[in-house]
Amino acid sequence: MHTRNFALSASRRAPALSIAHQRLATRNPRNVGAAWRQRLAALCLAAVAAFAGNSARAQAAPKPDWSLADMPSQAGRIFVVTGGTSGMGFEDAKALAAAGARVVIVARNPERGAEAIAKIRADDPDAQLQFESVDLADLSTVRALGARLRDSLPRVDGLINNAAIMAPPERGTSPDGLEAQFATNYAGHFVLTAELLPLLRRSEAPRVVTLSSIAALRGRIDFHDLQSERSYEPMVAYAQSKLACLMFARELQRRSDAAGWGLQSLAAHPGVAVTELVARGPGLDSAQGQQWASRREHYQTAAQGAIPTLFAATAPEAVGGTYYGPTGPMEINGPLGLATVPPAAQDAGVAARLWSVTEQLTETRFPAGAR
Repeated sequence: MHTRNFALSASRRAPALSIAHQRLATRNPRNVGAAWRQRLAALCLAAVAAFAGNSARAQAAPKPDWSLADMPSQAGRIFVVTGGTSGMGFEDAKALAAAGARVVIVARNPERGAEAIAKIRADDPDAQLQFESVDLADLSTVRALGARLRDSLPRVDGLINNAAIMAPPERGTSPDGLEAQFATNYAGHFVLTAELLPLLRRSEAPRVVTLSSIAALRGRIDFHDLQSERSYEPMVAYAQSKLACLMFARELQRRSDAAGWGLQSLAAHPGVAVTELVARGPGLDSAQGQQWASRREHYQTAAQGAIPTLFAATAPEAVGGTYYGPTGPMEINGPLGLATVPPAAQDAGVAARLWSVTEQLTETRFPAGAR
């Protein structure tokens, strides 16, 4: 990824270099040969960098038909999965437990947590599961969860930031004064990751997988109205929250590399999967709900939608800083592959600013020191 960016920057510098050389040659014809030799060297450098970048990208591409049968044993590993009582989170917890992992299911409703555990154990009586209650929109409960897990777990090998709400018709606010989707989908996971960082750093190979969405392609980080106080459009706020999740995953990898945390931070999206998001958000009777229902046969099941996340969380060949998802038309469904990173998510300056703003909004700081 970094090499590819270098290739692009090198190729963009080459024309400017050529113009400078032409001006030099005009002033002194004896410099023509030297100018073209330098021009050729610059073009070769750009070509080599571009080839290296494409090779690195090819190496990061997963096997399109990767399935649960390809998942290595997760025996002895500990995972925390948010939103694990339904949808993709439930499928994540079920698959990880079947592979031998100890799974902490994190969600709001203890009754639904008990039901989810009972369903999984009906097929796998030996599944190692526990439930922990949290409201990701209420940062005090996120911090309380972090304290409980730090007291009870020896480490965390994988954190899956999966829970989300989508497009509630009316703007809601969290106890901390944040817009509800921004709080639940992004800020709560930001704080949870910081809370669990000490446990993640005890793992030999820790991973954090953060769920984004194809809606991120339409997202924009509006620093002038980050909490949708001036104008609330349900899907606009959702797209912003999911873009923020993707930017967080990429920025977390950059900061881990710089600070020596030893993390692999990855992002994934499920395409469009049949879950409870629409029913609990805009509602099945809404125009969006009716449109969703009319195309339901084209969408992924929750189990299919979980595949990019499970690949990112467990596959040895998964690469930190990479974004995985289905590769069919518009990435709604299809074989596993590299998901499209929106141009907005590639702006490292905006990502760093969002990180800083989120630290201030949540009163949360990640450590600066090395591992």
